[in-house]
Amino acid sequence: MTKPNIIFILIDDMGWMDIGCQGSSFYETPNIDRLRAQGMQFTDAYASCPVCSPTRASVLTGKYPATVGITNYIPGAAVGKLLAVPYFRELPRSETTVATALKRHGYRTFHVGKWHLGGEGHTPQDFGFDVNVAGCDWGAPRKGYFSPWQLPGYPDGVEGEYLTDHISDRAVELIDDAGDDPYFMYLSHYAVHTPIQAPAHLIAKYKAKAARLGLDKVQIFEEGEFHPCISKQEQRVKRRLVQSDPGYAAMVENLDANIGKVMAAVERSSRSDDTIIIFTSDNGGLATSEGSPTSNAPLAEGKGWMYEGGTREPMLVRWPKVVSAGSNCDVPVTSTDFFPTFLEAAGAPLMPEQHCDGVSILSLFEGKAALEREAIFWHYPHYSNQGGSPGCSVRAGDWKLIEFFEDSKLELYNLRDDISEERDRAADKPELVKNLHAKLIAWRESVEAKIPPVNEHYEAMSRGDIPVPSPWDD
Repeated sequence: MTKPNIIFILIDDMGWMDIGCQGSSFYETPNIDRLRAQGMQFTDAYASCPVCSPTRASVLTGKYPATVGITNYIPGAAVGKLLAVPYFRELPRSETTVATALKRHGYRTFHVGKWHLGGEGHTPQDFGFDVNVAGCDWGAPRKGYFSPWQLPGYPDGVEGEYLTDHISDRAVELIDDAGDDPYFMYLSHYAVHTPIQAPAHLIAKYKAKAARLGLDKVQIFEEGEFHPCISKQEQRVKRRLVQSDPGYAAMVENLDANIGKVMAAVERSSRSDDTIIIFTSDNGGLATSEGSPTSNAPLAEGKGWMYEGGTREPMLVRWPKVVSAGSNCDVPVTSTDFFPTFLEAAGAPLMPEQHCDGVSILSLFEGKAALEREAIFWHYPHYSNQGGSPGCSVRAGDWKLIEFFEDSKLELYNLRDDISEERDRAADKPELVKNLHAKLIAWRESVEAKIPPVNEHYEAMSRGDIPVPSPWDD
């Protein structure tokens, strides 16, 4: 059996509606759209968390964030009516990653881009990657996208070089030099995470486009409730209603052009038909805070929220040898599933003790619709930077139940009929609520998921009379 090359492209903060083939009319993504035309589009693909580090840990380990013990972006910790719960601030060295597993099976392994799962002693090289390009403990380019970006342990590019271009050029070099040996590339872009920065000519293009479409004359934002966490209690949630931000659109177009370069490198190689390319994102688009650069409509909310806008992601798969061009799949899948899928595709033995929460979706690539799984779970026991409050959820079939920990409220939605989660069906479906809630509780208990305790000093902390504690305080 020939072992396929595997390129896993993980975008940071890209929402479900941020690409043309998904329905965006403002952002231009011809290369991503071509990737979709050449392969399969998953309409119900999910990140395992509405923020980044937990999803990344989930992809690499095949475990839910609550199972692996990384449930928030590193090192986030906020307090509101509930206290923060602790979590691992780096990927535990006890974990066997998919990179290590594939390396044992004869693969060369490349990490390119964002890591955000720990620093020294917990870097990509410590988890099975032969090569690490620009991966460090940072979750975003703190010094900006234009060199000198000053990423820890990685040299700057030439003055003014754009980071997304640089990362993609290094990925192309690795592909061009790979030869006939199978490789696994984890191409993890920093884009389209803040800061919203892009080449000036592209920003100018989208400013003109927004004006041409009349988007500069419509209501762009809606001011909402105050944030529930103490650190942002004086700020209101700011919801973007339409996609119109020129800087964000420019970042998306630049990203698309660079994905085109990677696709071209694959297509000129000798193994194009036996190279798997997967394109997805780590959480929903940033739609309610920090500039609110995108809109996920018709999905509700975005990054940092338990609603669909926080976790439903674009997902495309190209593998000419196996996947039918232009095909679709509406079976729900999630981040934990990539580990066993890659092992099965490579002809390697599965490791159920490691990827214990994932199921192989190789059969879906082949056009078969059955998966042996009753439900998908999420657990995010934290206040987010974007206005979301601690909660957990379960999707079984078309139904999704959300539990919010502040008030124990349960909300129920039929996602097939109500993708925008506008009609809470909990009151008229009490038996279904009871059944799904029982599943959710049983799962939480099985993975020993942490539940945030009540903050008995909330009022005093809100006034600043006493300090906000760290969840890692003794």
